[in-house]
Amino acid sequence: MAGHRVAHATLKGPSVVKELIIGMALGLAAGGLWKMHHWNEQRKTRAFYDLLERGEISVIPAEE
Repeated sequence: MAGHRVAHATLKGPSVVKELIIGMALGLAAGGLWKMHHWNEQRKTRAFYDLLERGEISVIPAEE
């Protein structure tokens, strides 16, 4: 009975290629989200300056 062995999963070190692929995928996903945020902010700023240029809004408070 003492001679029986239990099969355990052997742990391997980190796979460099797998870690590089995961890192690049996460980096591209985060970069894409950042670019979408940046484009949204740019669109809002452009719309603000367009309204300002057309005279539809003003940054000077109206006198009463």
